[in-house]
Amino acid sequence: MTETYSRRAFAGLSLAGLAGLSACEAPDPLTQDLPPMGDFQLLQPIIVAENAKKIPPSRDATPEKLKSVMGAELARRFGRYQGGRDYYIAVNIDGYALAPPGIPVVLTPKSILVVTANLWTAEPQEKVAGPEQISTFEGADTLLLGSGLVKDADEQLTTLARNMSRKIQSWLLRSPERFGLPA
Repeated sequence: MTETYSRRAFAGLSLAGLAGLSACEAPDPLTQDLPPMGDFQLLQPIIVAENAKKIPPSRDATPEKLKSVMGAELARRFGRYQGGRDYYIAVNIDGYALAPPGIPVVLTPKSILVVTANLWTAEPQEKVAGPEQISTFEGADTLLLGSGLVKDADEQLTTLARNMSRKIQSWLLRSPERFGLPA
């Protein structure tokens, strides 16, 4: 009886823990209040992915797919800012892994995205910040099962790009004075 109770208790606590940790995945920026960014206004994201390295084990992603998803998520996060001064966010995708299906709990490959980011002003065209290498995982909701079992490659890439956009914003806001905000 004690062994059965212990297994059930462990399973219940594990599921509760996963539910709590799933908040680590970045929410959709279109459904949340975003932090102020002063004079920031995204003119255009610039994405380079031709030299992206696939980190095994991984599902495949073309450079075009990497660029389109990363660009779309940067536009979703930063497109609402209308601060009046145009900026470019330049991102070079250094590497990625899109987790293939694994064996739950035993083998759960993780998805990861690694980029180098820079920030440029449009007028005058000059680099303001970077290069900064940033990496992100999908989130804690993939801890036991692995996202390869519950998401296809496109969903994994979208989650990674959304999380990366959020991390890029956090990096940019470490120096808020560059956007006319108080330090």
